[in-house]
Amino acid sequence: MMQQQMAAYASNTISTELIQKTTSRHVDARGSVGLKPQASSTMIGVWGGSFLSNVSTADITDTHWSSRHQHCHQRQQPHYLHVRSENKTTVLIPPITQLTLSEPKPVFKCVKAFAPATVANLGPGFDFLGCAVNGLGDLVTAQVCETVPAGDIMIESITGDEGRLSCVSGENCAGIAGKATLELLGVQSVGISLTLHKGLPLGSGLGSSAASAAAAAAAVNGLFGSILSKAQLVQAGLESEATVSGYHADNVAPSLMGGFILVRSYTPLHLIPLAFPEDKPLVFVLVIPEFEAPTKEMRAVLPKEITMKKHIANCSQASALVTAILQGDSHLLGAALSSDTIVEPQRAPLIPGMGAVTAAAKNAGAYGCTISGAGPTAVAITNSEEQGKLIGAAMVDAFASHGGLRATAYVSKLDNEGARIVEKH
Repeated sequence: MMQQQMAAYASNTISTELIQKTTSRHVDARGSVGLKPQASSTMIGVWGGSFLSNVSTADITDTHWSSRHQHCHQRQQPHYLHVRSENKTTVLIPPITQLTLSEPKPVFKCVKAFAPATVANLGPGFDFLGCAVNGLGDLVTAQVCETVPAGDIMIESITGDEGRLSCVSGENCAGIAGKATLELLGVQSVGISLTLHKGLPLGSGLGSSAASAAAAAAAVNGLFGSILSKAQLVQAGLESEATVSGYHADNVAPSLMGGFILVRSYTPLHLIPLAFPEDKPLVFVLVIPEFEAPTKEMRAVLPKEITMKKHIANCSQASALVTAILQGDSHLLGAALSSDTIVEPQRAPLIPGMGAVTAAAKNAGAYGCTISGAGPTAVAITNSEEQGKLIGAAMVDAFASHGGLRATAYVSKLDNEGARIVEKH
């Protein structure tokens, strides 16, 4: 009956294979666990059902969960994400499915995990390209708690958010991702409490919600010996992201996996890590103004249709982005990053002084500058930390003089590790 209902909503079925990655665990059609041969990318599917069909990621802005408003301590039935597209067609994303053969037992009592900030889009890579940057990020501590109902998540406290985030687990990115991780693991015998420290400002364009989700998923997974791979945990992060700004992995995938991640497909989810050569210089200058740009609002201004000319231009520049990453060419990366003709022209006018900031960055020697994610953070590319400091100072001055905004500059490098456990006992 359930399969018939799902078929009525979407016809695009996928394989039952969940993961293709070196040494990563997977569940095949018989439920057996094994190792897949080496592959250059990660394919994540959904067990026994349909994925998004006939709807683009830009349409996924109005989301809700059937069990969202239930109390977090109650055991819930499998929940489906309802997505409504412009033509009013509703599609369902099937529920998280257990990836383990049997329920694992806790290996540690308490685990703290860190997840880094991310730069998504990188200009013309809208919704399919992102990277992790070091320095900034969120911390989540997970611990087995006897007072939390078995199989559930409770958020004990949140710091660094100025009291703005909900501690209700079903309304918080960390709580949603933590719960989804328990479901991926098949944990039903113990409850988990979380504490979240926000090291990233909300609405900054640096993947704040994704970092919370990634850190929670890594911490909960760590309690059970890190059974799941980081690529598998992306599914848990996507559960969280869908409630905030839409079903896109360009923040949560690099926050979990590190480095540059290309999202080749969302139907099913197919992630391709792109390795920037370690012997090549690459420096990010992140300038965060005191101005919040909620992702949903910034997505609302995107054009519904584009010309063939702009489509060709952006495809060309996105290809150049990938080429620059693989070749370790920071000059080309900066040039391609600055060449978006579809998204940035619509969003930049909503960020006070953004045009002047971009110009100031280039005048100070940056190879390119664009909006990080949905903004308002501006990101510039160069090849040395000293030059990065000069570029950052020029961008801060431009935000002040042309946008009337105070801003803070950070000089950062690529974070190739992604989410990681920093403490356990």
